[in-house]
Amino acid sequence: MVKAVFLDSGPLGLLSNPNNTPQPVACRQWAADLEAAGHRLIVSEITDYEVRRELTRLGSTISLNLLDRLGTRMQYLPLDTPSMRRAADLWAQARQQGRPTAGDNTIDCDMILIAQAQTLALPNTVIATANLGHFRTYTAAELWWTITP
Repeated sequence: MVKAVFLDSGPLGLLSNPNNTPQPVACRQWAADLEAAGHRLIVSEITDYEVRRELTRLGSTISLNLLDRLGTRMQYLPLDTPSMRRAADLWAQARQQGRPTAGDNTIDCDMILIAQAQTLALPNTVIATANLGHFRTYTAAELWWTITP
């Protein structure tokens, strides 16, 4: 069964890392295996923003070029009004329940990613992350390396 795999900033950052150290290499192999098995890897505009702002700050042009290529090779999902409105609802709900995923004065990219995954409403959707705590309350999420083809 085909999965729609939304990439959180952890795996997206690893995929845009040109180094051949164990974690980026493992993440590239993981993504290639998922794609080869026919799964959809989705790069959200908000996650691209999270990774891009840090790479820009660091002046990492090689990584920025890799990030650009990922956005064209994988499905790139721009922000839209329904997702942003859903994110606002989730943000408020999280605070009402005493379970915020970020500070009150932040944009809370995780809530926007969750909202995009919910709004797209594809079957077998999962967020691939290195931080389950922010996601599992609101949507299906798994540690990226545990998602298998």
